[in-house]
Amino acid sequence: MSAPRQAGGIGETVLSARNVAKSYGNIHALKGVNFDVRRGEVTTLFGENGAGKSTLMRILSGVTPPTSGEVILDGQSVTFSSSVDARDRGISIIHQELSLAPNLSVRDNIFMGREIRGPMGVDFAEEERQARALMEELEEDIDPLTPVEELRLGQQQIVEIARALSINARILIMDEPTSALSASEVEVLFKVIRDLKARGVAIVYISHHLEEALQITDHAVVLRDGSMTAKAERRDIDLEWIVRNMVGENFDLGSPPAGYDFGPVALSVRNVSVTESSSGVDVVDRLSLDVRAGEIVCIYGLMGAGRTELLEAVAGRVPLAGGQVVLEGQDVSRLSIAERIQRGLVLIPEDRQRDGLVQTMSVGENLSLASIKAFTRGLFTSGRKERDLVKESIGRVHIKTGGPEAPIGSLSGGNQQKVVIGKMLATGPRVVLLDEPSRGIDIGAKAEVFKLLAGRAMEGLAVVYSTSEVGECLSIAHRIIVMSRGRIAAEFGSDVSKEQIMAASGEAVVA
Repeated sequence: MSAPRQAGGIGETVLSARNVAKSYGNIHALKGVNFDVRRGEVTTLFGENGAGKSTLMRILSGVTPPTSGEVILDGQSVTFSSSVDARDRGISIIHQELSLAPNLSVRDNIFMGREIRGPMGVDFAEEERQARALMEELEEDIDPLTPVEELRLGQQQIVEIARALSINARILIMDEPTSALSASEVEVLFKVIRDLKARGVAIVYISHHLEEALQITDHAVVLRDGSMTAKAERRDIDLEWIVRNMVGENFDLGSPPAGYDFGPVALSVRNVSVTESSSGVDVVDRLSLDVRAGEIVCIYGLMGAGRTELLEAVAGRVPLAGGQVVLEGQDVSRLSIAERIQRGLVLIPEDRQRDGLVQTMSVGENLSLASIKAFTRGLFTSGRKERDLVKESIGRVHIKTGGPEAPIGSLSGGNQQKVVIGKMLATGPRVVLLDEPSRGIDIGAKAEVFKLLAGRAMEGLAVVYSTSEVGECLSIAHRIIVMSRGRIAAEFGSDVSKEQIMAASGEAVVA
């Protein structure tokens, strides 16, 4: 289902923010920002978590009004009454955090609130036909009648993208659209973006995958602390320019911590298999791995390699089809998730919104949730012990928040991720597993997370993290495991090259 060709010249400004400011009490999220969106071009918006990117997009898409300044659409000042009002004027947004109804089908999610009606009511057959056409356009083999909760995270993100495309918008805002997509899915999305550009659709693209974003951008804007710090055409920018304007310096993700000896084996995964319930296929196939105290191991692989399933099986979230999980010499294969946490084995999940945080709770309540037994005796809870734990966690993982009582939703993506990590570290683990720990967070927050993990490893914590970004392997990991089709395809030390890792995973290496 392709968008109709838009009238007007390519490069013509169709949507603008003029001197837009947004304040929440004493917090100034945006400070007089000027921003233009051009017909048939991709405007990429860069910035750290908390820089104001999502706030600006919420204003441009009608979700929230500016405190001051104006939004100009087609040369006219406009005031959107709601996101539906903005949508009716041709503006569609793909949100960073998924907003799907998990119990509804793919079809129903795509057309929620915009049902196609015929003489007999909702025309479900036509909705299914259009949903199927969208899946074909996105080259995704998803049955439109499948409940969203049965899809993996990357497929759910495809559904979110399909919903935005179904509106046939003339202005499309993409906030982290690829954070859970595989490399092949990203390529398909980029083909769709190029087609939309050719039809005159104006696109705003936000991504923390900087190198990836450079492939698709026509011009770039950088926000920092609520202000625009730089803008330039594609021909004038590179990765160094982006990072320098985002954070004020060149950044790296660190190196493997050194100067100490590893301890004994903390985690032993022995001949583990995991079977996918729907297909009966082994997504992890007789895999064995030892991790020592103080060691940092990175597991790299393409989407579908079995990384997530392995970590979830080790943590007790999915059952083993065979093999053992041994923690500090003790078999924990039959223990529950809670019992494994008590023994010192914890998982920071890929989907922090669904699996890592309780959205109705405050920052402090989320931080203390996994450690509640530490300050509870019978029916009574020690408020002082809980406050001390929360205060220590906020300081130790450097969470930027208005305080323990702040709603978890008020934090940036990077700080939400720190809350999830802080919550699990507060349990005093011996082994921590992290599935895509930097998903949806900026380069500065990513560096802080890796620095935190490196510091804890030096204290004896065994760290295993999974990633689909090669650059993250070449940071703090002492050892890199490459997975492919449920098995270990290769194992490297920290001196490996990016090309070697990609080749071992079966990924094409572009010279």
